[in-house]
Amino acid sequence: MKVIVVGANGQIGKQIVEKLQIDDQHTVTAVVRKQEQVKDFNDKGIEALLLDLEGKVDSLTEAFTGAEAIIFTAGSGGHTGPDKTLLIDLDGAVKTMEAAEAAGVERYILVSAYDADKRENWNAEMRPYYVAKHYADRMLEQSSLNYTIVRPGGLINEKAQGKITAGIEAKPSTITREDVADVLIASLEEPSTYQKSFNVVNGTISIKEALKNI
Repeated sequence: MKVIVVGANGQIGKQIVEKLQIDDQHTVTAVVRKQEQVKDFNDKGIEALLLDLEGKVDSLTEAFTGAEAIIFTAGSGGHTGPDKTLLIDLDGAVKTMEAAEAAGVERYILVSAYDADKRENWNAEMRPYYVAKHYADRMLEQSSLNYTIVRPGGLINEKAQGKITAGIEAKPSTITREDVADVLIASLEEPSTYQKSFNVVNGTISIKEALKNI
């Protein structure tokens, strides 16, 4: 499967790209926002595209043409204000959905946030972030795309455990960024994740088995 990773220079995005690069079942293109990031990926033998999520949908559509799946992991980052959160995490995400539809890309996987669908559970200090994730999720659910929305718990930088709890059994907890990357990749061709949105945290079940039971 030809996969485009949007937000490829992020902590999760990088891991996805590196894993897909050595996966015989997939080819990968990294989408980044800085020219030096393009060079960094190219130096590793990875195809990369410089695209602006605040730019026009047409440029995204052109770049996505010929791809079979989009994985969206982009985010404005914790050091920007609510304005950038809305422009990247919400509007940027929706632009890629529109571009995917226009380019004929059917499969679309979105990284959201734990309980983004439940307003009553949002962290007050991160409300703009949750608003962006909530409405990006809703726009994807209303699109024509074959989507999967993954809502990870608190992200940690530890060695992957390879085991998760997903769906209604996933209580508030943490998950390694590498395990999130593995969940996203495993979801690409797992039919049980199609047209599904779910929370995910580290747990006791293998990723493959957990996703089959979503």
